[in-house]
Amino acid sequence: MPVLLTKSRFRRALECPTKLYYGEQPNYANQSLEDDFLAELARGGFQVGALAKCYFPNGEDLSDLDADAALVRTKELLRQGKVTIFEAAFQYDQLLVRVDILIKDSDRYQLIEVKAKSWEPASDRFLNNKRTGILREWEPYVCDVAFQRVVLEKALNTNNIESYLMLANKQASAATDGLNSKFLVVGEQHKVVVSPDLTDEDLANELLIRVSVKEPLDFVLAKGEYHGQSFEGYIAVAVDALQKGARLAGRIGTVCKKCEFHCTPQDDINGLQSGFRECWKEALGWQDKDFGDPSVLEIANFRNADKLFAQGKAKLIDTEEADINPAPDGKRGLSNSQRQWLQITKVQEGDSSPEICIDELREEINRWTYPLHFIDFETITAALPFTRGRHPYEGVAFQFSHHVVQEDGTVAHAHQFLDTTLGHFPSFDFIRKLKEALDSDDGTIFRYSAHENSILNLIHRQLRDSGLSDKDVHELCTFIESISHSTKGSEREWRGPRDMVDMLELVKRYAYYPATKGSNSIKYVLPAVLSDSAFLQEKYAQPIYGAAGGIPSHNFTDWQWIQKQNGQVQDPYRLLPRMFEGMPENLDELLSESDSLANGGAALAAYAKIQSTEMGDYERKELRAALLKYCELDTLAMVMIFEAWQAAVRS
Repeated sequence: MPVLLTKSRFRRALECPTKLYYGEQPNYANQSLEDDFLAELARGGFQVGALAKCYFPNGEDLSDLDADAALVRTKELLRQGKVTIFEAAFQYDQLLVRVDILIKDSDRYQLIEVKAKSWEPASDRFLNNKRTGILREWEPYVCDVAFQRVVLEKALNTNNIESYLMLANKQASAATDGLNSKFLVVGEQHKVVVSPDLTDEDLANELLIRVSVKEPLDFVLAKGEYHGQSFEGYIAVAVDALQKGARLAGRIGTVCKKCEFHCTPQDDINGLQSGFRECWKEALGWQDKDFGDPSVLEIANFRNADKLFAQGKAKLIDTEEADINPAPDGKRGLSNSQRQWLQITKVQEGDSSPEICIDELREEINRWTYPLHFIDFETITAALPFTRGRHPYEGVAFQFSHHVVQEDGTVAHAHQFLDTTLGHFPSFDFIRKLKEALDSDDGTIFRYSAHENSILNLIHRQLRDSGLSDKDVHELCTFIESISHSTKGSEREWRGPRDMVDMLELVKRYAYYPATKGSNSIKYVLPAVLSDSAFLQEKYAQPIYGAAGGIPSHNFTDWQWIQKQNGQVQDPYRLLPRMFEGMPENLDELLSESDSLANGGAALAAYAKIQSTEMGDYERKELRAALLKYCELDTLAMVMIFEAWQAAVRS
């Protein structure tokens, strides 16, 4: 039987032509989360898809049918003059699509693709300012619709098709409380069960919006170029390659950075092949030993990797100073370009020692006020709002951890908060508890990345539109203003006397650890710091954490953070139990494109699982316990980095 080109296969081919081949070969490792349950759960895709169907109560759902049965049933239904079909199936030659929502009215059709992505009606657009191309973030979605449109026009022999994306409307608000808890994902097939308690009032405010994609679709089909072909021309190329089992040639470059066809150590043991290595060997003439050399893809915050590839410079050892042009930026410490060149020279000189700006760090530390407070937030942007008046993909703060360091060096895990109550909006309780934790003194507060400041700004806006008492709103907003600064777009500006210190910025400016391979994520920085700091290795080699007379902890007992294997300090995050079975190790990176915001990926997926799936009390309890441990380690990691720096400046 011929292998049919489906939407998911074509999407893979658009990302990289060679992926079309690798995706069909079971002997190649595949780390993709494209269709993975956890990633889709975190995005809210299951719930958005189910909610969309609720807006078409007379639609016939074919999602339980396989492709062959759905093709037959679709033809039967289309004999009607007017019909709405969910997961309608269409085949033309070797092309097959399933349409999320298809509406037929006489000889007119509406093709609706439902996506778990937000749309801001007042500002979002598909084309760039010059109208010469589609914005990168929207192109995959438009191409999904374009592929379906091509198949439908051929299968139905009509061009009378209106095409839409159905997206979460950020201007809409929920009419009732607890809407998200009425769409639960159940069973191994991950089906969404809509609660029988769902009411007309729940659906009174439509949270999803149909957005016409006529203009970007016309651009794709008439002017778009994909791997040297027109859109339909590339479809033909992909069909031909799929039928022949041919391996199309892709382009080596930044596109390879997130290639899913690479091997983990376990994949190597299992005898799987690496498509990533195969491509690079063919394009660059590399041997296995070459992959031990860092590539230009590892240069932190670097946008000219493709330019270096074009010049034949794939490795850091081949890179020259002129390729980076390192220069100061007028601020203290390392500029971005200086840091990039430092990363390269460390590799070229075989120097694995950290580079610490001791004098600058000492000045920073001398400005801080004890006791020092280290905080970390866990948040989610929920597709379906938790409470009345909230918007799709509006941020929800559900957890924080708080460590305190006294001037004499005493460390304690002082406070924590976690609210996993189904259908409850926790952000206001969250901020009340945070105020209790931080309001007793004027000590300096630390965060890691801009995330915490952004969330505090969000809660500030939510409070002013909350309906809480004026006194409550004033007290909480005043507290927020005291420990944060206003962000762009705020109604007014502020910068609090205890505005939080961003440790991520301190890392970027004053400390470079070669072992991080350019990443500034705390998940990479902590193991590097532990491996370098004799102070930390001596202190935490004993089971003092959570021990009587040791460091107080809410979630650990007699825990030893420094554990070695083959003489190497083990990553503390890998010492923790998995959040739950099936959670991939690289989930953080896969759920976020931002290095600094990816840290909460595992917690985000865990919270989404609690909120959106059926689970027993025991599983819920275990997942809560894991969330508490992970978040506590995040703030302890900040403490350890500080302790290492303090020891360095005192030596």
